[in-house]
Amino acid sequence: MSKPANFKRYHIRKWYVQIDESLANESGQLADGAPLRKLVLAAAIANPYAGRFSENLDLIVADSPALGEEFGRRMRALLGSDKVESYGKAAIVGTAGEYEHGNAFLTSIFADPVRDAVGGGRAWIPSSGKRGTPGTPIDIPLAHKDALYVRSHYDTLTVQFADAPSADEVVVAFAFATRGRLHARLGGLRSAEIVGEDGLR
Repeated sequence: MSKPANFKRYHIRKWYVQIDESLANESGQLADGAPLRKLVLAAAIANPYAGRFSENLDLIVADSPALGEEFGRRMRALLGSDKVESYGKAAIVGTAGEYEHGNAFLTSIFADPVRDAVGGGRAWIPSSGKRGTPGTPIDIPLAHKDALYVRSHYDTLTVQFADAPSADEVVVAFAFATRGRLHARLGGLRSAEIVGEDGLR
């Protein structure tokens, strides 16, 4: 049974927000600078291809730019005055859908408006995906938004949604961080050294 659209051609059942704020690291060392804030915004969206195969996935892809704009608008409101330094995205597909349906939600035409809303980014956005039932956890990888090889910003955020995805849904999630790991000390390119179009000094 198809579900009524409430955002473009999508049926969005629920929005989710998760915010972590780390004031000290695992050893108890106070933050070396500002606290690390990680934010996740996700939506449980009806999968128009649940239970059937289709060569064409336009029912997901066609309105992706508008969905990305809505993700960006909501995330910008959550961030307030904070700036984003790293990001990542993920999808969990309910068991009546295909893994490919999650990938269809995460294409660049969806992600680019989100990227623009949080101040742009020159590096590709890392992603992950899986199929699962309600409460299935997923790790969202994070990397620096302007240069992938900034070691201090390699991170992961594990999230789960108690009531999603239903078999005929896809959970689409975007994660952001306001800085690198607390007390990162493995060397390499630093965030402050990133300049120029190629993201490197």
